[in-house]
Amino acid sequence: MKRVLLISIAAACLASSAACGGGSQPAGGAQQTLRFAVIPKSLDLPVFDYAKTGAEREAKQLGNVQVLWNGPTNADQLKQKEILESFITQRVDGIAISCLNGPFLADSINRAIDAGIPVVTWDSDAPTSKRIAFYGVDDYASGRIMAEEAVKLLGGKGKVAIITSVGATNLQRRLDGVRDVLSKNPGIQIVEVYDIKEDPDLAAWISVGGWPVFTRNALDPINPAKTKFISFDTNPPAPDLLKAGKVQILLGQKYFGWGSEAVKLLYDIKHGKMPSATIIDSGVDVVTKENVDDYVAKWKKLESGS
Repeated sequence: MKRVLLISIAAACLASSAACGGGSQPAGGAQQTLRFAVIPKSLDLPVFDYAKTGAEREAKQLGNVQVLWNGPTNADQLKQKEILESFITQRVDGIAISCLNGPFLADSINRAIDAGIPVVTWDSDAPTSKRIAFYGVDDYASGRIMAEEAVKLLGGKGKVAIITSVGATNLQRRLDGVRDVLSKNPGIQIVEVYDIKEDPDLAAWISVGGWPVFTRNALDPINPAKTKFISFDTNPPAPDLLKAGKVQILLGQKYFGWGSEAVKLLYDIKHGKMPSATIIDSGVDVVTKENVDDYVAKWKKLESGS
């Protein structure tokens, strides 16, 4: 039934050039530039800069795609919804969005789909909406990986504090995965603390988002000899913090792929090729001191486009 629905959506998009933001084949046979809106959660988080790079690189390779990049200045779900609604009004050819709050955006996403504008999500999903596909990590599985690595690092014993941000669907799923694994380890005690201050009895911090590794001095109060740190996100300066011993384990996402794969999905949909699945798991990279140099070398290649 779900596959039939996706095919019907694609057919509706292809059948009506007006409904799909103008279509891809204007009079005279020349290909019209497709305008794809790519919306991050916010413009002030550095991880999304790489998604922008990936989206624009893919658009350039395709040749007839224009990326319209816009998002709220900071994590403001009302502003993100306004931006999404604005792109629907502009009748863009496709929308790719990282949702601050999936349920909150579901009605707007559904309205875009009903208007013939294909929508895909990346990084953070809106699973209750009619979005055609999601590209990103399996957040629940990623949370489990974080917790499993923490248990190994601590030898199964110690107090653990979890850093999160309430409201984002993807972070909640990661938190659920962390809790699930730690709850099965009786030697681990979860302490819900959100202020990064040293606790003499604290064995580890687990951050389901990358905020602590986005700046070089955020972890200065932590003594790595006493307290370990496991964090999501691997963009600079996180690898340097790992090399310096301030962080022991990082989980990386496919940051450039958020943009490139989302644009590719929209492009294929506009040309009648539906995704093979509604959930496209990008996987995660587990980065430690043993493989950080190799990871950084691969990162630099992606950043340079080589």
